[in-house]
Amino acid sequence: AMAMLRSLGSLLCLWVLWLPVPPAGTGAAARGLDVASYRERVRAMFYHAYEHYLESAFPYDELRPLTCDGQDTWGSFSLTLIDALDTLLILGNISEFQRVVSVLQEGVDFDIDVNASVFETNIRVVGGLLSAHLLSKKAGIEVEVGWPCSGPLLRMAEEAARKLLPAFQTPTGMPYGTVNLLHGVNHGETPVTCTAGIGTFIVEFATLSHLTGDPVFEDVARKALKALWKNRSDIGLVGNHIDVITAKWVAQDAGIGAGVDSYFEYLVKGAILLQDKELMSMFLEYNKAIKNYTKFDDWYLWVQMYKGTVSMPVFQSLEAYWPGLQSLIGDVDNAMRTFLNYYTVWKQFGGLPEFYNIPQGYTVDKREGYPLRPELIESAMYLYRATRDPTLLELGRDAVESIEKISKVDCGFATIKDLRDHRLDNRMESFFLAETVKYLYLLFDPDNFIHNDGSDFDVVITPYGECVLNAGGYIFNTEAHPIDPAALHCCRKRKEEQWEVEDLMREFYSLKKTKKFPFKRASDHGEGESAKDPEDASSEKGGEKRNSKKSSHSLLSCPSQSFNSKLAVLGQVFLDNT
Repeated sequence: AMAMLRSLGSLLCLWVLWLPVPPAGTGAAARGLDVASYRERVRAMFYHAYEHYLESAFPYDELRPLTCDGQDTWGSFSLTLIDALDTLLILGNISEFQRVVSVLQEGVDFDIDVNASVFETNIRVVGGLLSAHLLSKKAGIEVEVGWPCSGPLLRMAEEAARKLLPAFQTPTGMPYGTVNLLHGVNHGETPVTCTAGIGTFIVEFATLSHLTGDPVFEDVARKALKALWKNRSDIGLVGNHIDVITAKWVAQDAGIGAGVDSYFEYLVKGAILLQDKELMSMFLEYNKAIKNYTKFDDWYLWVQMYKGTVSMPVFQSLEAYWPGLQSLIGDVDNAMRTFLNYYTVWKQFGGLPEFYNIPQGYTVDKREGYPLRPELIESAMYLYRATRDPTLLELGRDAVESIEKISKVDCGFATIKDLRDHRLDNRMESFFLAETVKYLYLLFDPDNFIHNDGSDFDVVITPYGECVLNAGGYIFNTEAHPIDPAALHCCRKRKEEQWEVEDLMREFYSLKKTKKFPFKRASDHGEGESAKDPEDASSEKGGEKRNSKKSSHSLLSCPSQSFNSKLAVLGQVFLDNT
């Protein structure tokens, strides 16, 4: 595995920088596809759905498009508004982004007696708020001093994430699937959680830890990832559901789809985001087992995790993220072959049914629906960035045509209950605006700031040094909320140093009020040590005792920023190996 990892050293670069990008304009013109026209049709789709949500459903979580009203689904957070926020900016609507930020700050409360999905709250709420926080300056919001290491949306994301932490208090470190936002894990809560519900936290939680300086979020996410790794089978596979108390597998079907999918996704994206070779090595080992036991003719089946025997010869629509993930590790040829298999299913039905029986070539009973999922469009976007193959734009075209023809109603876009007869269901999931529309728009908008190649960037001065942001290489969480990886290197001062600065500033303002000279010579208190109040010196902050060691820095100088905290202009983090 390590030899493979070394041979694929460029994997840990940000994907937009190392994937070969053919010249813009190739492919699309050859097939006569009017990219600009489809881009504007996608924009119109977004506003048809978004405006009807505001008119008919807000402040509920989701729009019910057939009855033109709303419903709470995942916790009463005005979820569609949070999920759609960064899409607004990607579409260029700065004024509405600013308005929604104000609405969310005033109206969203996480201190409520609601049972919430730990997984969904993380990817939609925490992920959406983190993304919007990191895009705030680009959206023209007057950010507070210390941004991106502080800010109201960051505080909201942290508050939401803290509500999820009780779920991780298990003997294995693997979280419960549901938590009450007011009371924690309910007595009698089932300990059975799906694999994805355990392994899909490292992107959001590591981002939180790096921005806030509190390691607890990244720590619990890593512990959960490693617990799954520890409990893989002898042939290198993981099952679908596991008991988080006993670590016994309850559902032993192994595959890349529902219940498992984003675990693999977050090993790759976590490796890129954090420049983490261990996470990538884990994924590459899984990838070997997946190819050995589940791959047949560029399809991926479900197998028994201990024996490798086929248990379900089906393709699930949620598996359509896989070609996009393959492109992130440079396996573009295999990705395209699998993508084309999935595209044939789309052409057959005008959408992807939830389950598709591969040998029979048809839908599975009671799994004929298409809730406007984004995964195949997501893969098309990634692969088009890598290849400029016009077939990928054709998938985007087909998606726009199908969704408009089948799903569009007066009050938005409705879930397709059955692709065979186009019956609709009274629901529009928030991911339609967060993911499906966003990936479609980005597929048809090659010049969007999200696709930045590093030629444009912002330099931000933070309390911890100079920081380069918005240079590209955004990492999408599994709800398509883009995270700027450069931001993780903006706030990397040790807590002891942060407290030192805070003490110094308190001392300065205290002495200023009494008209005394604000600083004393270092020699008056011991070299390099500030004059602290005795109570301050022994106090605790954030539940941790302050380091009583003498500072190694002069009071009047800031510690120099370490090399590996600095971001190169093109967006890659260079590691200092000296």
